[in-house]
Amino acid sequence: MREKKIYILLTDTGTILNRLIKSYTKKPYNHASIAFDTELIEVYSFGRKTAKNPFIGGFVREDIHSVLFNQAYCAIFSLTITNHEYQKMYQYIQEIAAKKEHYRYNFIGLFGVLFKKPIKRKNAFFCSQFVASVLKESKVIDYDKDLSLVEPSDLPHSENFQLIFEGRLKDYQNSVMYERVHIPCQIVPIEM
Repeated sequence: MREKKIYILLTDTGTILNRLIKSYTKKPYNHASIAFDTELIEVYSFGRKTAKNPFIGGFVREDIHSVLFNQAYCAIFSLTITNHEYQKMYQYIQEIAAKKEHYRYNFIGLFGVLFKKPIKRKNAFFCSQFVASVLKESKVIDYDKDLSLVEPSDLPHSENFQLIFEGRLKDYQNSVMYERVHIPCQIVPIEM
């Protein structure tokens, strides 16, 4: 059985909404995304659809090179899963992506987190609720609390997650690019 890795990206984008949430949570990172590659090319979440308006939100494929993430700080966790779990996870996300116009951001659910009362809405997620649902639907992790109460800091609380980077997202991007460019060549002797 082949293994794959997925990545949980927790970020502090420094936006007004992020700072507001941070003043309540007292946690360094208040946005969560899930990625399928170490370069963070395929990154999914529920968040703002436009950089300028935090109130127009829903399912998004995030671009970590965008203005929104330009000055972001982050923590990146990896998790090794089976190929079957990976396929289930990917399929679940693709099903949401195919119907993304039917999904919206669960702003009301954030008040549920604030008051520790689950507020479930059909086809609506906030970022960490979405990531937790991806992990649960693929049977990778089942959280002790209702998914509508899962905060970004709750996501990597399993011994199987590995913190692989913490710092400026831009620095992570540069280190990944550097590693890709400077991969040492392996010389294989030719048999004659």
